[in-house]
Amino acid sequence: MREALDPQRIAEAVRDTMFANDRASQGLGLCIDAIGPGTATLSMTVREDMLNGFDICHGGFVTTLADSCFAFACNSHNEMTVASGFAIDLVAPSRLGDVLTARASETSLAGRIGVYDIRITNQRDELIAVFRGRSYRMKGRPVVADLPLPG
Repeated sequence: MREALDPQRIAEAVRDTMFANDRASQGLGLCIDAIGPGTATLSMTVREDMLNGFDICHGGFVTTLADSCFAFACNSHNEMTVASGFAIDLVAPSRLGDVLTARASETSLAGRIGVYDIRITNQRDELIAVFRGRSYRMKGRPVVADLPLPG
């Protein structure tokens, strides 16, 4: 009989499997700084190729950072979960060389539906954006096949 893994070890295994196949996050140079059940922290350094015509980070890159953080947090329970929608408010610009950090927390998880809030800050802990994602869990479909499913 296989020993049951604790939720933190499950989240770490899911992180490793997901990131190994996540070409978008890898291509943007995203780093996974922390992972836990229903939580994730990712960071990204604003590069030259991420700047728009005003020399600020394009909002699409900030959104992608938040969306990737959302994905790692909502899949951390080892049940394949996809976004069903999200909203983002960009509240301040970020510039070349800024290190943006996205922190996701699970606000609600009931049945197949989850709500996650993500705050994006810069290296001075100034708020850059807030993101709220809604997720849909695909019951019975693990992210990592040889790990236990929730519940």
